[in-house]
Amino acid sequence: MAKRKRLSPANPDMFGAAPETKSAVSRAPIADVASDAATAAALSDLSQEMRNAQDEGRMVLSLPITAINMDHIIRDRFKADDAEMEALLTSIATRGQQTPIDVLEIAPGQYGLISGWRRCQAIARLAEDGQHDGQVLALLRRPSEASETYLSMVEENEIRVGLSYFERARIAMKSVEQGVFETEKAALLSLFRTASRPKRSKIRSFLPLVTAFDGVLNFPYLIGERLGLRLSAALEKTPEFAAHVQDAISKAAPATGEAEQALLVKLVGAVEKQSLKSGLETNKKPASSENPALRQQSIRPGLQAQWVDGDAVLRLSGPDVTPAFRKALLDWLRDAPKTS
Repeated sequence: MAKRKRLSPANPDMFGAAPETKSAVSRAPIADVASDAATAAALSDLSQEMRNAQDEGRMVLSLPITAINMDHIIRDRFKADDAEMEALLTSIATRGQQTPIDVLEIAPGQYGLISGWRRCQAIARLAEDGQHDGQVLALLRRPSEASETYLSMVEENEIRVGLSYFERARIAMKSVEQGVFETEKAALLSLFRTASRPKRSKIRSFLPLVTAFDGVLNFPYLIGERLGLRLSAALEKTPEFAAHVQDAISKAAPATGEAEQALLVKLVGAVEKQSLKSGLETNKKPASSENPALRQQSIRPGLQAQWVDGDAVLRLSGPDVTPAFRKALLDWLRDAPKTS
């Protein structure tokens, strides 16, 4: 019986690659379309929400300090206190900027500062020293009117640090000069709407000081409430007082705030003293044209008479002025005929 020949296993390469096995269950094309549409809609909604957040000032932007114009509007604050600025520099250098500034877009890629001047100053200084990347966290605002821009600036400074009365009066006056408000009264009522009426009245009393001394004094923001009211009164009563102060400041050139304050106190004190002296001379009754000897007489021993208050008062004095004498005199005067 013949042996059977054994067959060799088939060579898999002989027939090429096996056909791709298809899944028994394939994804419907409509599902892919729906998924893509949902993703696109979600992305569109997200983009719109981000645009809305940016437009409404709810999104914090990172802007280069060089893109921010810190003089876009007239600032209300003259300078930052040295100690406060040092504390702010240390805080930003160690912890970063904690609170965004407020800006408005004035041109593509360019922004005007509304509030946050001290933070911008601190970041600029740190960037110059290589301690900061120069990026500022900011909220984009879109004020409908210029008055809202000034109001935002004033409100932040009132809350955070507080302005001097001179600075408050100055920004009210400057906003009128810029055409933001028609009158100083309108500026005060709008910019300091949350202030009490007495406080607005005090700010108003500093307006003459701004007119007379803005650009003349080096440290006007140090003028306190009491000194400011005295200076305002002096300006009202003595028109030449402003020129007198300007001349004195120019000659003395005080280098510190304390020296300037001391000079102002001296000048206003001299005006007040002169005003008091003039007032006393004005109110002084003219002396009688009569012989002075007739204005004070000795009627008899123990009884003297004196005319005072412009001769409107007759004063009797002496030991003889007893209760019985007074009664007898009053009875006689009561019955005596009236003379012209």
